[in-house]
Amino acid sequence: MLTLFSQAGIWHELLHSGAMKYMLEGGYFMWPILLLAVIGLAVVIERFRSLRLIATDGQALRAQVLELLHEDKVEEAVALCARSRGPVPAILAVGLHRYEVLRKLKYDPARIEEQVVKSMDDYGVHITAALEKNLPVLSTVATVAPMLGSLGTVVGMVVLFQDIETQFGMGNIIKIAAAGIKIKLIVTVWGLMVGIPAYVFFNYFTTVVNRYILEAEETASQLIEALTLRLATAPGTDSHAIRPTPAPAGGPS
Repeated sequence: MLTLFSQAGIWHELLHSGAMKYMLEGGYFMWPILLLAVIGLAVVIERFRSLRLIATDGQALRAQVLELLHEDKVEEAVALCARSRGPVPAILAVGLHRYEVLRKLKYDPARIEEQVVKSMDDYGVHITAALEKNLPVLSTVATVAPMLGSLGTVVGMVVLFQDIETQFGMGNIIKIAAAGIKIKLIVTVWGLMVGIPAYVFFNYFTTVVNRYILEAEETASQLIEALTLRLATAPGTDSHAIRPTPAPAGGPS
């Protein structure tokens, strides 16, 4: 029995001290802010892990791929990109694969270049979406948490002044108001403590994503330039090019 009483005393002390004390005193608005903090932390951990996994030396890989392309080892270049992670090898793999397929089908060089550019542009949208995954959630946390804190403080102040009005003359109004205002401002503090780090991490991840996107766009431009030079110097390309069959001039008889 004494053990149960001692355990109950420990739990009572934990609930009425430290962060839990402020959580309980802050009111109902503290719990949505806590939920936003958990969601924001989960997004930060996931983005750090994902962006670290795709961190590769894009410049070195790009140089290797262009060297293999110069040696006409397109399949080896595609295999090298497939073994790597990140937006640079992904955009290279898409462009090289489309180039190899159309070249085997003996398409016109201008048509090959057009299709390669289109394939990389289309895939670039998916790369951007993958890099920006969950960033809108982090932006929402950064925006909503301080707003919830302010709303909780305003609602608490309204209730506080109503209590002061009903208790007028029953005590020191200044002490009652000061104690109540102090407690209600805790909600604003917690909202800012969640929103500010979320905003900082959102800006950091946005900067990293933009750097990856710019690197992928630069890679696509260099690949197109290399393919253009290769197609221009390829012997006998025009003679075997697939062209649309013209319609008969006289129409159907």
